[in-house]
Amino acid sequence: MTALPAPAKLTWSLHVTGTRPDGLHLLDAEMVSLELADTVELTETDDEPRFVAVAEYPAAPRDAVVGDDDLVRRALRFVGRRAHVALVKRIPIGAGLGGGSADAAAVLRWAGVTDPALAVTLGSDVPFCVAGGRARVRGVGEVVEPLEPLVRTVTLALPAFGVDTAACYRAFDALGPRERQHPRNDLSHAAELVAPALVEVRRLLEARTDAGFVLAGSGSTLYCEGDPIGLGVGSGEVVETRWGAVRLLVTRTRGAPGA
Repeated sequence: MTALPAPAKLTWSLHVTGTRPDGLHLLDAEMVSLELADTVELTETDDEPRFVAVAEYPAAPRDAVVGDDDLVRRALRFVGRRAHVALVKRIPIGAGLGGGSADAAAVLRWAGVTDPALAVTLGSDVPFCVAGGRARVRGVGEVVEPLEPLVRTVTLALPAFGVDTAACYRAFDALGPRERQHPRNDLSHAAELVAPALVEVRRLLEARTDAGFVLAGSGSTLYCEGDPIGLGVGSGEVVETRWGAVRLLVTRTRGAPGA
């Protein structure tokens, strides 16, 4: 049995630079791994593989059932290996933290598959999650350029709802040029159109902490730099909104791959 960490990825900045003829969006992003991580346990077998998923979300409980098209199963089929899988999910689903991609990347690392051109066939975040640490990510995710380590404390705000990534990109495509631009994350306006509750959540958090919160990926997670004492909040604290509870989680970036 091999137990592998599957760290969440935090999109430190994200800019959409164009669209390919096949409809996929071209990105220029900076990504960094977090200490928040799933655990993927793999035991190679010749028998019928078993798959068990347990949820330990640091937010409102969500559905932990994983279907046949789950990225871990797809990754195993991709590398041509059979294994029993025990998956501990700590990265919330639909939160913009790359939880599914991180799990798939753990399978690829286990199988010795590290080529970004292969990893991207499973998803745009998978090549970065295979590499980990901090990197500039371009193309549709297949160009991963390592950067100097970035060690920061960050506070994640985890709403009880998710944001559909495909719907977010469709909303982005319908925006005018000025509405698409954002200093840190070009998907911010689109995500707030898809999930209007994000606007209220962000404003409540900013009013309470006097900190600026940024959208993580396509959402729904919002984050800011800082420790709980400096922000006047505590890790695990819950901010109640009419859209449900928003749990705050303080974590740190992983300064380098394997750190």
